Amino acid sequence: MLIYLKNQQKNFPVLLETFKRVSVMPYDRTRLVEKVSEIVLTVDRNIEELNLQTLFSYKVFPENILIALGQWEIEHRDMQVGDTIVQQVFIPPIQIFSQKAVFGVRISEIIDEPQQKGFSYETLEGHIEKGISTFTIEQTNKGLVFKIHTFSVPGNWFTRLVGPVFAIPYQTYCTQAALKKIKHDVSNRFI
Repeated sequence: MLIYLKNQQKNFPVLLETFKRVSVMPYDRTRLVEKVSEIVLTVDRNIEELNLQTLFSYKVFPENILIALGQWEIEHRDMQVGDTIVQQVFIPPIQIFSQKAVFGVRISEIIDEPQQKGFSYETLEGHIEKGISTFTIEQTNKGLVFKIHTFSVPGNWFTRLVGPVFAIPYQTYCTQAALKKIKHDVSNRFI
């Protein structure tokens, strides 16, 4: 994890090259905490009729919380397994007056099934969390559902120390904001 006072977005291509050489944090999935957050999308279309560009460009979080650059964007192609993403999180969620925490994740799975579309990524060494996150849109008996499914624990001593007081509530806030953003984007046909 790298911490900055200044927005690093224009340095993302250089940071991406650095993170491409960083290993995934080793983890034992049985020792990770599982969380599932979901929201029903109010749209009268099925999954095959959706434009999933917002999801597969990883524009899941509001930009006051997280901005990112995926390897596929630099290489002008679609997301694929093995791609690295540079993430910059704003703490607090204000772009100008915040700490900028920069870290990386790596795509571990692309999900392209008739009833489920999405991807998973694993955290790289130095990330604030250790584990795997999956972002999907699923056709269910409730309708279309956007789901964030994580298996994770704090990634370093600092986040273990402040987790109960700060990291867990902030992560919950960010997850809820992502769910609302995707619901908004789908209802406004942005996705």
